[in-house]
Amino acid sequence: MRKKALLFISFFILAGVLLLIPAKPVLVISDREDRTNCYYSASGYRNGFIISYTHSVNKGRVHDFYRNAKDNELELYQTQFVSYGAGIPEPEETAGAVFSVEDGCYTISNLHRVLPRLNMAVGLVANHSINIGNTEIPLTDFFPAQTGITLQFKRVNLADYIWRHYHG
Repeated sequence: MRKKALLFISFFILAGVLLLIPAKPVLVISDREDRTNCYYSASGYRNGFIISYTHSVNKGRVHDFYRNAKDNELELYQTQFVSYGAGIPEPEETAGAVFSVEDGCYTISNLHRVLPRLNMAVGLVANHSINIGNTEIPLTDFFPAQTGITLQFKRVNLADYIWRHYHG
């Protein structure tokens, strides 16, 4: 009987430890001031994501494509837009970048811009959204306009992932 109780306790201690080890790779979208206000996406980690916004000058939609680079860094690998405006990169600024035009949409690919994280503010006029898979969600569904947010890839513990998956 004592052996079974010890085995039972050992199992629960091991399960508890396993739930607390940062092992689940996710895209984390968090409020820069309140890091507990965050959302996780395993699909965003595996398949990347797109940040879309309305350009402040030319009023066209811009789509920036990100994926996971080595060491959990973000790689901006492509941007699409309908008209040039301030801040839109020129292809010659990046060695190996490829410029193309199709159906009135400009694309610059092979950008290979690597960042440890993406810091931004949820824009009111910019109408920022995130696309993960085939789902586009306005960032104002998660955070009030003008909230400073951070997007980054990292590993989180399974307990936190389960909690945020069902409650956040």
